Amino acid sequence: MVDFPMMARRRSSPSRWRHLLVASIALLTLTACASVRFERTTETSGTFESEGWAFTILSIDLPKPALQIARENASDSNLANMQVEEVSVVPNLGWFNWLLDIVGVRRARITGTWGYEGD
Repeated sequence: MVDFPMMARRRSSPSRWRHLLVASIALLTLTACASVRFERTTETSGTFESEGWAFTILSIDLPKPALQIARENASDSNLANMQVEEVSVVPNLGWFNWLLDIVGVRRARITGTWGYEGD
């Protein structure tokens, strides 16, 4: 009997589906999420809140650290005299943060004021 390997039927192997699943997850995690909100208190001043989300795998933040995303997002508004008053990154496990460096999602939030308050 002659074996023709090129004519053999191709079956979709479970490893092919795993590779497709991993590639899909990787593409979804490469996108970051960010938001910024401004509230005016006077003609020339107000408050702001900026958030950024990032995915971490093997200590690599994709696309960049969540705190950096939040800061850049607020900075891109080009408002005068921005003062950051509060910064938070969650989840925060303290000494066990290294667990989140293996695989995790982090959210950073910064709040503060902008502008100049008149007399």
